[in-house]
Amino acid sequence: MLTLSRSASLLAVALVFALSAPVAFSAGKEAPKPSAAEALTLYAGATVIDGTGAAPRPNQDILVRGERIVAVGPHGSLAESQKAGVHTVDLHGNYVIPGLIDSHVHMATPPNAKRAQAVLRRNLYAGVTAVRDMADDLRSVGELAREARTGEIPAPDIYYAAVMAGPEFFADSRVGAASFGVQPGKSPWMQAIDEKTDLREAVTLARGTSATAIKVYADLPADLVSAITSEAHKQHLMVWAHSAVFPTRPADVIAAGVDVVSHACYLAYQLEPVMLKSYEDHTPFHDTLLAPNGDDPVMAGLYRDMLKRGTILDATGSLFVRYDAERKAHPERHPLRCTGPTTIRLVRQAWQAGVPISTGTDSDGGVKDSWPAVFDEIFFLAHDVGMPSLQVIRSATLVGAEAAGQAQDMGSIKAGKLANFAVLSADPVKDINNIRSIRMTVKRGHLYPRADYRPVTKEEMGNDDD
Repeated sequence: MLTLSRSASLLAVALVFALSAPVAFSAGKEAPKPSAAEALTLYAGATVIDGTGAAPRPNQDILVRGERIVAVGPHGSLAESQKAGVHTVDLHGNYVIPGLIDSHVHMATPPNAKRAQAVLRRNLYAGVTAVRDMADDLRSVGELAREARTGEIPAPDIYYAAVMAGPEFFADSRVGAASFGVQPGKSPWMQAIDEKTDLREAVTLARGTSATAIKVYADLPADLVSAITSEAHKQHLMVWAHSAVFPTRPADVIAAGVDVVSHACYLAYQLEPVMLKSYEDHTPFHDTLLAPNGDDPVMAGLYRDMLKRGTILDATGSLFVRYDAERKAHPERHPLRCTGPTTIRLVRQAWQAGVPISTGTDSDGGVKDSWPAVFDEIFFLAHDVGMPSLQVIRSATLVGAEAAGQAQDMGSIKAGKLANFAVLSADPVKDINNIRSIRMTVKRGHLYPRADYRPVTKEEMGNDDD
C-alpha cells in the first residue's frame, strides 16, 4: 500500500480544496452565464390540479428552474418570471396534473432491456414520470434506472425492491430467470430467508443493490415478516409486501408495520378459516365468506388497522377484473385468487374506509396498446370502484409517490418539488378519460411532447404479444 508523508498528505488536501473552491471573479469582469440547469421556464396560464385532492386552480403559472419547480401562482404574479431570458410555454386552456406513478411494475423477469425500454417509453410519453418495480433482476433494473435518471432513454424514474421470501419460493421458475448465474435464493436482490438467516446482513446486502425497499414476498411465518420489517426500517429501507405472505395472514402482515401492501384480493384471505400454507397453493378465495350485503366486518377491521398505521394499498384491481372478464371467453383458464366483482368490492370498501390507494398494475400491456397499463388502473378506480376524479388523480400521483417513498420530491405540483407533470388539453376532473388528451410530459424539467411519441413495435415487445 502506498503511504503518503504528512507533508504530502497536506499538499494533496490543499490541492483538493483548491480545485473544488469556487472561482472568484474580480470587479469589472463579466459574471458567468447561467447553466442549462439554472435556466428558467414559465408554464403559463394552465388550470392546475395539484394532486392533493384540492379543487383545480385556473389560470396558474408554474415556474421551473432546471429540474425543479420554483413557484406556482396566479398568472402574471410570479416576480421571477419577469426576468430576461425566461422561456415561456403558453398553456392557456390546458390542464396540468402531477406526473402519474405506476406503483407495481416488473421490468426484468426475465431481463429484456429492449422490451423494458419500449414499455418505459410508452409510459413516459403518456404522462408517467415514475414507477415502482416490485421484484426483478436488479442487475438489469439498476441499469434501466440509471439510464432513466440520466436521460439516456425516455423513461420514468424507477424505484425498486429487493425480494425476501421463504426457501420454498425459490423453486419458482421466475426466480431462476431473474437471478441467472446465481443460485436461486442467494443473490442480494432475491434472498431466501429462514430462522437461521442473519437479517442484519441480509438487509445490508439488499441495500447494496441501491433498492428503495425490501419486498416481503411469500412463504414466511409472521415472526419473520415482523423481524424483516423491523431490520429494514432500522437500515432506512421501506418494506413493500404482498398483503398475504402465505402462510402469514393479512392482519399479521399489517401488524408487522410494512409500508405498502399489494393486491387487494389477498386481503380477503383473512376470512378463510384455514389459511393457505404456502404461496404456491393458488386456491381461490371463497367469495361466500364475505358478508352478503354491505361492508364486511372483518375487512373493516383490517382497514381500520391500515389507517392507524398509515399502510398504503397497492390494489392492482384492474388486473383481476380484466382477467376475470377474459375467462368468460376462455373458461379453460385457471382462475385467479379473486373474481372481478370481489376485487371491486374489496377496493371500494378500502377507499370508503379512507385507506390510501395507489395505482399499481402488475402488467405492462401488449404491442397493440397505445396507452400504458396505469390508465387501466385509473379507469378501474373511477368506473368500477366509483372514486371521484380528483381522488383518482391523487391516487395516481401523490399516493403513488408516498408508496415509493418519494413524496418529498414528487406526487404534487408544489414549489421545491421536481418538475414532473403532464399537460392535458381536456379536463380530467370533468371526465377522467381525458387523461388521454395529453399534450406533453414534463419530467425533471425536460419536455416530452406527445407528438414525438414513437409507438412500441412488435420487434421491441417480442413474441409474447399478439
